[in-house]
Amino acid sequence: IGSSAFNGCSSLTSVTIPDGVTTIGSSAFNGCSSLTSVTIPDGVTTIGSSAFNGCSSLTSVTIPGSVTEIYNYAFYGCSSLTSVTIPDSVTEICYCAFSGCRSLTSVTIGNSVKYIENYAFDGCSGLTSVTIGNSVTFIDSEAFRGCSSLTRVYCKAIVPPIIVNNTFDKVSATATLYVPTGCKAAYAAATEWSKFKTIEETQF
Repeated sequence: IGSSAFNGCSSLTSVTIPDGVTTIGSSAFNGCSSLTSVTIPDGVTTIGSSAFNGCSSLTSVTIPGSVTEIYNYAFYGCSSLTSVTIPDSVTEICYCAFSGCRSLTSVTIGNSVKYIENYAFDGCSGLTSVTIGNSVTFIDSEAFRGCSSLTRVYCKAIVPPIIVNNTFDKVSATATLYVPTGCKAAYAAATEWSKFKTIEETQF
């Protein structure tokens, strides 16, 4: 699906993407503010920059296990999106990919994601729970800034990922961090992770 293919189609309510599609181009559905749901078929590997930017009525999206890249602003401002699972095939969540998705309540990040870029989930003020896969090594600045409802962070990584002093900016100090069994001491000693007042071990 080419760049800007349906850009600004504000009356579009549904779309069926056929098998055989491999790429959803930049701004393909940008500004489709009446689009309520979309299923991305197996075979799609790339969701381009701003592909669903501003799809403010989008409540659900299925991301298949073939997707490897979710680019900048891909779902920026999808303010009605309530949950998302990022499959194990994805290795990087790019800049502002889900920023402003204020209705998101839960996010599960797959075990192949290694890097979560700046502002990836910035302003997801309804987010209460996030699960971070076991391969993440770095979470950049303000990735979860303004996630003011976040109460549970599950991080599966045995080695604490590198984070910076504002990765979880404006997240409540009462949020609980859950880490793999035997890893509590490592997280409690790690720069920035130690700011979580409550760290609990759990089996993943």
